[in-house]
Amino acid sequence: MKLQHLSLILVLILFSGTARAATLWDKFNDELETLYQQGDYKGAAVAAKKALQAAEQGLEPDHPDIATSLNSLAMIHSAQGHYKEAEPLLKRAQAIFEKSLGAESPEVAATLNNLAMLYRNKGDYAEAESLYKRALAIDEKAFGGEHPNVAASLNNLAQLYQAEGQYPQAEPLLKRAVTILEKTGGPHHPNLAMSLNNLALLYNAQKQYAKAEPLYKRVFAITKRAFGPNHPNVALSLNNLGGLYKDQGKYPHAEPLFRRALLISEETLGPDHPNVATSLENLAQLYREIGYPHKAEPLAKRAAAIRAATR
Repeated sequence: MKLQHLSLILVLILFSGTARAATLWDKFNDELETLYQQGDYKGAAVAAKKALQAAEQGLEPDHPDIATSLNSLAMIHSAQGHYKEAEPLLKRAQAIFEKSLGAESPEVAATLNNLAMLYRNKGDYAEAESLYKRALAIDEKAFGGEHPNVAASLNNLAQLYQAEGQYPQAEPLLKRAVTILEKTGGPHHPNLAMSLNNLALLYNAQKQYAKAEPLYKRVFAITKRAFGPNHPNVALSLNNLGGLYKDQGKYPHAEPLFRRALLISEETLGPDHPNVATSLENLAQLYREIGYPHKAEPLAKRAAAIRAATR
């Protein structure tokens, strides 16, 4: 069963450049944020490239606005599974922030978090852990112990430990992140849904289904309220709740959730995205378990083709 984490992508502080560059830059950043929230990653990438071009044309090479645009474009690439394109952008952003704002600035911490997430997704856990810990230390020093940025760093480090099966190390980090986000953002904030989701995944992995189910349902409600019913994050929450039901043998509950997650992912991310492959794999596995291999085979073949194309 393929369950999926939701990652906290930190919002970087925006800096003003020249009057003309700032106007264009702000316009394109507003556009990319809207498109990203709608799950239109291709459109968001176009707007991010325009924002980067506006910043590079109007500002000095080491201006923080350029690093912010590099970071935004990199995270859009990463959301699409294009890790090779994202990595050099994040490294360049990190270098600019360190030079312009200092090695212990919150902007550096945000970039380190995003770069670590990329390494985690590639399976380079040792490199990811080092970057996550550095980001957490910077955020705690800059903001104190109860800030959303600290919660994001805690959440992301916990995801790494979960990926490695180190559940005792992950649980207290996630609980602390949830406490911070409930206090600072309220009970309906999307970032809270992300930490709740990852805590549910932790319980799910340990077969503590009674603890996981209400968290998954809360994640779905928050995500749907924040992004609308057809956003990629809604698909992820449906996939995870479906996985919980499948693991318990509640197949009639799981199948419609998997099918809906697949439809949303195809419509918002395109037919060849890794998240689509995940939904296909889960649905195929369910059909095998209930004795319908003829339904499972074409789904599994299509998922395998997507995986091969995105390696």
